[in-house]
Amino acid sequence: MRTSSVPPATMASSAAVHRLHTRGRRNFFKCLQSVDAFLRRTVGTATAVTARNEEPEGGRPSFYAVQAQRQEQAERSVLIGCAPTIDEKQIVKFLSSHGNIKKYFTYENCGTYAVVEFESRESVASLLEVAGIPNNGHESMVPYKSRLMSLKRVGSAVASSQPSKQHNALQAAIPNNELMQRLCLEESMDQQIIRLTEAYQLTEENSHLRFLVCSLLKDIAAAYFPECSIQPFGSSVNGFGKLGCDLDMFLDLDNISGRNLKTPQSALSLEYQMKRANSERTVTQNILSVIGECVNQFGPGCVGVHKILNARCPLVRFSHQPSGFQCDLTANNRVAMKSSELLYLYGQLDPRVRHLVFSIRFWARAHCVTSNTPGSWITNFSLTVMVLFFLQRRSPSIIPTLNHLRELAGPADRSVIEGNDCTFVSDLEKIQLQNNTETLQQLLCEFFDFYATFAFSKKSINIRKGKEQNKPEAAALHIQNPFESALNISKNVNDSQVERFVALCQESSWLLQQRDILSPKRARDPALWGLATLFQPSRIATVNTRQKRKKEPASERIKSLLESLKVKTQSKN
Repeated sequence: MRTSSVPPATMASSAAVHRLHTRGRRNFFKCLQSVDAFLRRTVGTATAVTARNEEPEGGRPSFYAVQAQRQEQAERSVLIGCAPTIDEKQIVKFLSSHGNIKKYFTYENCGTYAVVEFESRESVASLLEVAGIPNNGHESMVPYKSRLMSLKRVGSAVASSQPSKQHNALQAAIPNNELMQRLCLEESMDQQIIRLTEAYQLTEENSHLRFLVCSLLKDIAAAYFPECSIQPFGSSVNGFGKLGCDLDMFLDLDNISGRNLKTPQSALSLEYQMKRANSERTVTQNILSVIGECVNQFGPGCVGVHKILNARCPLVRFSHQPSGFQCDLTANNRVAMKSSELLYLYGQLDPRVRHLVFSIRFWARAHCVTSNTPGSWITNFSLTVMVLFFLQRRSPSIIPTLNHLRELAGPADRSVIEGNDCTFVSDLEKIQLQNNTETLQQLLCEFFDFYATFAFSKKSINIRKGKEQNKPEAAALHIQNPFESALNISKNVNDSQVERFVALCQESSWLLQQRDILSPKRARDPALWGLATLFQPSRIATVNTRQKRKKEPASERIKSLLESLKVKTQSKN
């Protein structure tokens, strides 16, 4: 994928072409407080939001400042499918006639696509005015106009004799075997962990495309709800997203529903007449049913639309072909957005948080601890919370508890959603961290050791307090929802999966205690050392969740590991 910045005078100059990477503490554009406060209210702030200053120069932007900047960027962008005979310079020259292009990039997904960001929305409007309806003879077309367009040559135009020049890159992560090769070229495990994060994290371009897809969907929903917005949440925005992850988004109707209305200042009050339903859930189901039908019938590039309205959280699921994203659309999912903000905040506090989460998630996927299909597996969200809990339990702790973040919150951070207190500080500069200097290698080893001996049968994980508690219910794995304390986010996990997770942690802990694999100089096989050894097939038998697990003789390797862990536990006690 290629990204370009195009000044007015030199639209296609090579100096203007550059790659952007989404890395932990990059500065974003300043975001006005009014926009930040408005977005804060749209996810369930219970009290009025007071004015705040703009983001400090060189400071770390808040979650909502980043969201506001990306949404505004998406509104100035278009997505264009390009004919293979048109090269990049021709695309830029044609589009720049409608206004200054700020950035653009191209990518491949069943054809070549260009994401073009103009400096103003007027340029987008100018481009839409000259776009025509496809002329396909007898074929019937749904006359819906959007910012998803196709760029083709006019019939009599002669194609260039030179091959098309576009610098494209896949949006998916690199193959695992190529990643293993790259990891083994590093000089330390810390560098391996950082390299893995860089290879799998969302790029700036991919994030731009995700917000653009949300903006295109908002154009459809705005036909019924002109003041609505569609915002991404989850892995797309929390800083822990992997290239190729699903696009979770929610239809935000708070600005219409009356949640943010001001108290009338006069003796008279004017209200809209609206139709009533039996419950808020019924309203949500009806809205998603209508929007889902519009997406199915009129949404360009949207295929495989399924309305899953009887789920705990009703949603519409579909594929967006031009971007390649699998999409889930919910409505007014404000708690999920607060969870996304919390993970973003933790990831911004210390770079080791994101690096460790990426490594553990990759390890879990390599050993089928997690899966894309629903089932009894541990989810990525549960696994991420387990990493956060482990980092809170370090001495000194690396990240603060949620209760401590709540103590640091000001009036503008006040947030109560459906009776749940979701308040925590949003200004990262107010958070003082303790001086923990552990390396990534040390933390990875300690993570496996921590959960290899964790009392899952008795204890619950709670990042709000940062300490384990007695289980409130009978569940194989109990992880308290950070905001909805009565919910267990890992309720789907069964005993067999927990047993296998513990066994894999024991095996990985043992591996990281072997000095001959911790550096390329000591490793017997320089092409396989350090982090790469953790991703190799395990000796732990695959758990069959449909049948009762049969006990098999443990290998000598696992026996010695269990003995070492037993001795270590006794010494601690």
